[in-house]
Amino acid sequence: MKKYLSASLIAMSIITGSCTHKEQATEAGEFDYTVDRFADIEVLRYRVPDFENLTLNQKILVYYLQEAALWGRDILWDQNNASNLAVRDLLENVYVNYQGDRDTDEFKNFEIYLKQVWFGNGIHHHYSTDKFTPRFSREFLENAIAALPADSPAPENSADLVELIFNPTIAAKRVNQAAGQDLIATSANNMYAPGVSQAEVEAYYAGIKVPGDSTPISYGLNSRIARDENGNIVEQTYRIGGLYGEAIEHIVANLDSASHYAENDAQRQVINSLIEFYRTGDLATFDRYSIEWAEDTASQVDFINGFIESYGDPLGMTGSWESIVNFKNNEASARTETLSANAQWFEDHSPVDPRFRKPVVKGVSAKVITAAILAGDSYPATPIGINLPNANWIRAAHGSKSVTLENITQAYDAASQGDGSKEEFVIDEPTRELMNQYLFITDNLHTDLHECLGHGSGQLLPGVDPDALREHGSTIEEARADLFALYYLADPKMVELGLIDNPEAYKAQYYSYILNGLMTQLRRIEPGKDIEEAHMRNRKLIAEWVYEKGRDNNVIELIKRDGKTFVKINDYEALRGLFGELLAEIQRVRSEGDYAAAAALVDNYGVKVDPELHAEVLERYSHLDIAPYRGFVNPRYTAVRDAQGRITDVTVTYDEDYSEQMLRYSREYRGLNR
Repeated sequence: MKKYLSASLIAMSIITGSCTHKEQATEAGEFDYTVDRFADIEVLRYRVPDFENLTLNQKILVYYLQEAALWGRDILWDQNNASNLAVRDLLENVYVNYQGDRDTDEFKNFEIYLKQVWFGNGIHHHYSTDKFTPRFSREFLENAIAALPADSPAPENSADLVELIFNPTIAAKRVNQAAGQDLIATSANNMYAPGVSQAEVEAYYAGIKVPGDSTPISYGLNSRIARDENGNIVEQTYRIGGLYGEAIEHIVANLDSASHYAENDAQRQVINSLIEFYRTGDLATFDRYSIEWAEDTASQVDFINGFIESYGDPLGMTGSWESIVNFKNNEASARTETLSANAQWFEDHSPVDPRFRKPVVKGVSAKVITAAILAGDSYPATPIGINLPNANWIRAAHGSKSVTLENITQAYDAASQGDGSKEEFVIDEPTRELMNQYLFITDNLHTDLHECLGHGSGQLLPGVDPDALREHGSTIEEARADLFALYYLADPKMVELGLIDNPEAYKAQYYSYILNGLMTQLRRIEPGKDIEEAHMRNRKLIAEWVYEKGRDNNVIELIKRDGKTFVKINDYEALRGLFGELLAEIQRVRSEGDYAAAAALVDNYGVKVDPELHAEVLERYSHLDIAPYRGFVNPRYTAVRDAQGRITDVTVTYDEDYSEQMLRYSREYRGLNR
C-alpha cells in the first residue's frame, strides 16, 4: 500500500503555458528543485544524499537495480491503455522532427499535451484517470504527421490514433468507479481484453478461489483477463515467454547482474526469487519472494520491483508495474524503528473490537529511506510512504516492511515554502504558526504510523475473502491506515517515546487533514465531477464523517469570513475520539468483509462534492501560483568503467530536464515491440 503526499501542501492553479528550468546552482549553493511547469503539474527533482558514502559494491547494486527499474517503463504504459505506446511514439516523432515555428500557440499546446501524456504514463490523467483534452487543433497534428520525414514516417494507423486523441467518447476514463456500471467495460485500461465484462471476471475468480484458504495467492495480480479462441475466459500471465516477456527479459538480466553485488545471502535470495517469479509467473513464488523480502531487514540497499499495487484496476486485483530503488537513511530511521519496536502496544490499545486486533504483531519493520530511482507507477508522481507485502496472511505470519521516502518529502517541502496557501486557507495566525512549526514532522509521523502500523494492524476474520470489498477495498484500506495514524498522533505515547516534543503538535496535522479533506483537495476535481481516486475518497470520507458526527457538539465548524469559508476545530480531543470511532467501524468492515457497509461509507461520504464550496475553492486557488500535482525527474546514474570494462565507480548527476529525460527513456528503454 502507498501513501501519497498530504495534498494540503500542494495547491492548484491551471497553467496554460509551459516553461522549462534547467537545474542551477545559486551563488549560495542551493539546490534548484523546480524543473518544469505545465498544465496542472509542477515537475521537481530530488537529491540523493549520501550516495557517495555507499561502498562500491552498494553503488553497483543500486546501478543495476535502477536499470532493472527503468526497463519496466513500457509495461505500465501498455497496462494503462493498449494504444498508449503507439500514441507516445507518434507524439514524440512529431515533437522531435517538427520543422515549423515552435513559438506558435498550436505547437506550445501540443508540447503541453505531450508532457501531460508523459506524466500520466499515457493518455489519461494520473490522478483523475480522465482522458486528456488537447488544446491544439486536429488539423495541426494531421499536418505535422503528414510532414514527417521519410526516414521517420507515421505509422499506418496514425488516423486511428488521432481519432483516439481527439474523440472524447473513446477511452474516456482509464479507471471507472461509478456505482451501478460495468467497471471493466467502462474502464479504458488494458488489464482486461475488450469485450470482457465485470460479471464474467468476478465469476471466473469465484470459480478458481479456494474457499477457506488461509494462505491465498494474490489472484489476478500478474495477469490480463481475455478470451481464448473458443470464447472462454483465460488469464494471460505477465512473465518471460508470456505477456510483457520482452521487457521482463531486460528486467531479469539486470536483476541477475545486481544479484552478484548483493550485500548478503538473504538479499541475493530475494533477488533470485523475484527472477524466478518473472520467469514462471507463479503467484506462489511471488508469495515466497514477498516473505523473503519482508524478512530481509539487514540490507541497507533495498528495492521494490514488479506488479504490486492494484489502484489501476477497477476491481482492485491486477497490479500495475512499478519500482523504487532506495537505501536506508540511518539517522532518520530512529523514529520509525521506535514505532516498530512498540507495534504490539499500539495494536493492543487500538480502539477497535478486540476480535479484530492481532494478538501477536509479527515482523513489523520500518525505516526512513533515500529514494535513488522512481519508475513505473511510482514515476513521475510518487508515494511518500509504502507498506508491503499487501497479502494479509503474509503480514500476519511474517510481518511487513514500511518505508518513508524522506528525500522526497524534503523536496516537496522545499518547493512549497512561501506559496501562500496557509495564508489563504488557514483560519488564524496561531494555527498557521503551529503548522509552520510542526506540520513537517507530523506529516512524516503520520506517514510512519500509516505505513508502519496502520496497514499492518488488524486482522480478517477466518474465512473472509481478502477481495470481499471489491472496488471499495482500496479506499477502505487507506482510510483504515489514515485513521490509525490520526488517532495515535494525539496519544501521549508519542511524547513518551520522544517522537514529538510538544503534546499539542498533533493539532497541526489534525487541522491540515480536515482542511484538506473538506476543502483544499477539491482543487484537483473538475467542476461537476465526483471524487474517484481512492486516496482522495478516503480523505473526504474521514473528514465528512467526523464533521457530520461531531456537528451536535460543534467539534468542527465551517465558518464564513468576508465571503470565504474556513475550517474551525473547536474540540481537538473530541475530534480524536471521532477518529477512533470511525477507525473501529472501518476495521469492522474490513475484518468482516462487509461490502454493503463499505459501499455506504464510500458513497455517502467520499464521492459527492458540494458545488458551491467547490467553486469557492477553485476561485481562491486561482489567485495562487501553485500546481495541484507534483512529480519528479530522476537523477542519472553513470557506471564508470576501466579498460577491462569493470565498474570502478557510479556517479549521480542532476542536470537532465523533464523532456530530455522522457525522450531518453523512450530511446534507451524501449522494452516492448510495437
